[in-house]
Amino acid sequence: MPGIYIHIPFCKQACHYCNFHFSTSLQQKDELIKALINEIMLSERNREPIETLYFGGGTPSILTIDDLQLIFDALHKRFEFANDIEITLEANPDDITPEKLKLWKTIGINRFSIGIQSFLNKELVWMNRAHTAEESLQCIDKVQEAGFDNFSVDLIYGSPILNDDDWKRNVDMVIEKNIPHISCYALTVEPKTALDKLIAQHKAASVDSEKQAQQFLLLMDWMQRAGYEHYEISNYAKPGKRSKHNSSYWQSKQYYGFGPSAHSFDGKSRRWNIANNALYIQSLQNNTLNFEEEILTETQMLNEYIMTSLRTMEGLRLDVVSNRFGKDKSWKLEVGSKKWQDSCKIKVVDNALLLTREGKLFADGIAADLFF
Repeated sequence: MPGIYIHIPFCKQACHYCNFHFSTSLQQKDELIKALINEIMLSERNREPIETLYFGGGTPSILTIDDLQLIFDALHKRFEFANDIEITLEANPDDITPEKLKLWKTIGINRFSIGIQSFLNKELVWMNRAHTAEESLQCIDKVQEAGFDNFSVDLIYGSPILNDDDWKRNVDMVIEKNIPHISCYALTVEPKTALDKLIAQHKAASVDSEKQAQQFLLLMDWMQRAGYEHYEISNYAKPGKRSKHNSSYWQSKQYYGFGPSAHSFDGKSRRWNIANNALYIQSLQNNTLNFEEEILTETQMLNEYIMTSLRTMEGLRLDVVSNRFGKDKSWKLEVGSKKWQDSCKIKVVDNALLLTREGKLFADGIAADLFF
């Protein structure tokens, strides 16, 4: 299993759009870290070197260096790290200081995913983010001055208050700052989030899908001109700066997931931990783990390959489908994609189905149409 994902379910405050599992109270932090360490120690020992380690959340940068060191100590007892392991920490701009950067480097963190979301204060307030636009700019300088040349920033487009000119200012800032990787997501109104409630109460405007599509098309053009690879629907990287960890998901590689709500995948089954901090802690105090599991059928694995591979610049390889799932499945995919080829949403290059620029707007729908 080449990857490990660790979910840290704590945040300073709740962003209006977020539906991830998190808590704004740190009251259970110490107990949860003990439970997390116990889960790591109870896991099956794997002899393959771990290639990627990703601290997600929540906001992992909210942890102290001592908290992180305890987790690293447990991981080193249970796993062997590859010499070139990629270790990513998700961080918010207001948590990043020169002192913390120095400490993070000493324990092995060599990559950051920074939740900037916008360089505009009006948007950050609208999203209920904990940082300011000034902190967004300053944290990038701090990361670069600390000697980190491998990091990513997140941006969100398509909010009701983001016009195209402001969107260009956000993207131009990424390019001007020479940021090696950028993840861009269309604002999604998830059920039961604060944003969902605000829209229902007519206290916030809903999203405009046509505006989101336009801003996505603009983004693709701007990033291509700036020399970034559009290697996955939501991700752009300078050559050699792709996220190894996230790429492993799209390549259906195996990974461990530790922490409440974390998912694991062993190639044939998927399981996910309970998304409740108190119950997660309680179960591990008894040396058990509260999780659900699904054994994937061959059809489910094929559909997952269709969905993930279509999102990448390498595309859906028909020879891979033929070798893994049978020539008949490869033939059906080729036939099934014909209407999308005719409408210029898919092109065939070197025995691979690739989404065109316009096709990327319909990635999920096209994948669902090709499912078995």
